[in-house]
Amino acid sequence: MALLPSALLPALLLLQAAPPPEVAQPATPPPGEAPATAPAPQDWEVDTPPVDPGIIEGRERPGYTAPLPERIEQNNQGAVRAPPPSAFPTDQLPIPDRWRLIESLGLVKENLFDPYHQNTYKGDRPIDRKKVPWLPIKGDDWFFVANLISDSVYEPRTFPIPVGVQTTEDPDRNDVFGNDFSQVFSQTFIAGFALLKGMTTFKPPTIEYRLTLAYNVNYVDVPERRVLFVEPSRPSHRLDHFLGVQEAFVDYHFGQFDTDRFDFISIRAGIQPFQSDFRGFLFNDQQLGVRLFGSRDNNRFQFNLGAFWRLEKDTNSGLNSIVKSPRDDFVFVANAYRQDFLIPALTSQVTVVYNRNREANDIEIDDNGFPVRPALLGTLRGRDYDAVYLGYNADGRIGRVNLTGSFYWALGEDRNSFFTDRPADINAQFAAIEASYDRDWMRFRLSAAYASGDEDPYDNTEGGFDAIFENPVFAGADTSYWIRQTIPFAGGGRAVSVNGRNGLLNSLRSSKEQGQSNFNNPGLILAGVGADFDLTPQFRLSANANHLWFENTATLQALRNEGSIPKEIGFDLSASAIWRPKANQNLVFRLSAATLVAGDGFKDLFTARGGGGQEFVSILANVVLTY
Repeated sequence: MALLPSALLPALLLLQAAPPPEVAQPATPPPGEAPATAPAPQDWEVDTPPVDPGIIEGRERPGYTAPLPERIEQNNQGAVRAPPPSAFPTDQLPIPDRWRLIESLGLVKENLFDPYHQNTYKGDRPIDRKKVPWLPIKGDDWFFVANLISDSVYEPRTFPIPVGVQTTEDPDRNDVFGNDFSQVFSQTFIAGFALLKGMTTFKPPTIEYRLTLAYNVNYVDVPERRVLFVEPSRPSHRLDHFLGVQEAFVDYHFGQFDTDRFDFISIRAGIQPFQSDFRGFLFNDQQLGVRLFGSRDNNRFQFNLGAFWRLEKDTNSGLNSIVKSPRDDFVFVANAYRQDFLIPALTSQVTVVYNRNREANDIEIDDNGFPVRPALLGTLRGRDYDAVYLGYNADGRIGRVNLTGSFYWALGEDRNSFFTDRPADINAQFAAIEASYDRDWMRFRLSAAYASGDEDPYDNTEGGFDAIFENPVFAGADTSYWIRQTIPFAGGGRAVSVNGRNGLLNSLRSSKEQGQSNFNNPGLILAGVGADFDLTPQFRLSANANHLWFENTATLQALRNEGSIPKEIGFDLSASAIWRPKANQNLVFRLSAATLVAGDGFKDLFTARGGGGQEFVSILANVVLTY
């Protein structure tokens, strides 16, 4: 409203008080007479519009009262009047936290034996310090996580089994290779416990303490003596058990390096899992070490700096043995990941790994009495070596094609080659690629791998590629016969295998767990196809077909004293079925079958009298229960 000057106020009041001027009105005619004709309008008469009593620019005209809306009757029978504010405490108001609130409302009732719903022992709720006053923790953001796993494996299989030299299970067996059937039952119980601090929905814990123990019981039955034990008097079956420490570390989170997008930097010390690349081609193990790792740029950049001191492993279970002195074998790792590098949706990784081995003066005998260091090849002398791996790995997709690739170049020096007893340079290469295409519930895969072989074992260069500790998920993984089974190199080395269990490479090592890397090996070439069919969310069928070759057989010829050995290993055909009744990983059943149809090179090495050694089979029945 505009304001008037104070000098005009008295005049305005006089105008409001003055009566209006009189206006002549027409006379009212007497009753019964017609009204007189209305006079013609004068020039000063003006028709004024009716006054709008409504809202003008958000204000109502003074003196106007708008009509009221219709009356609404509310009838809430049985309603309880809310208590007055004075009924509540003024100093504090107890409200359950977001974890216990749903239980207070009756939505969830915690059950120790129910892993599917909220459970304090699964880390879904913070620890109630009143129940554990002896635990030295402060704050309401500490969590306890318990994981229990039962892994049961039954595995009947056939593979070339050499006949014992001193004695045999059957006196009629006088060939190099005997009966090829054996069977394994392995039961592993894993118990993991973690105590961690921090709300981990979006960021890593502030500090974490973790311990994981694994107890394994295994039974093996083979048809020949001196396969399971070095003593020929020992039986051809074995029952063994072992308790290993697979994780025992402390993880500290540097909070001052956090960003708004929850990027972080942490350091972890102790026995811990580590995988150097996406598929586990080079180093995939649980070892004693220190690792600095983290992420930046909204998690688009990740890095690892690690140093590991390799532990001895139990011979028959493959678990870590902390009762033995660690090996004189060190692994130093530096790698970096970058998402959307060069190609959107493709993550690139560059890595440098240095393996320093100083076990030339160590003589290690495994739990079954077989020498594993040095391997019983060539001159049988101990070895020191330095190997540097330069690698590039990629994982992601290009358009609709899923792509995984790895390339490694191994350089270094073997201080004492077992063929020449002289130093030799290490120069070997490895490459693997797997492409897949998804169509509805089906995935079709193409796989290819190349590991260079040594072309001349007596020169000063070792060209056979070998890893530190491989555990590849590739070309069918442990469903594949060649990856799953260990083929003993009978006739060319004692207690030496062509390949390692759960390994891809033909490295001619005593064992993957306790042996040394060997760069005098025949290498590998693999080409394969496969497909996965998710028939339901609970049931999957997979099939794989791989064709295998030795890259170069010069090493095999030298160790076998043969003039020529063909390169073809054969066809590896496998299929598997996985059933998850609850559509999660808590209950998993797996059944797989694989066969190796031997090629000319494999037949040359392992054919027995009477034409045996043409086909080999492997069956794997596996049940995994997880809490």
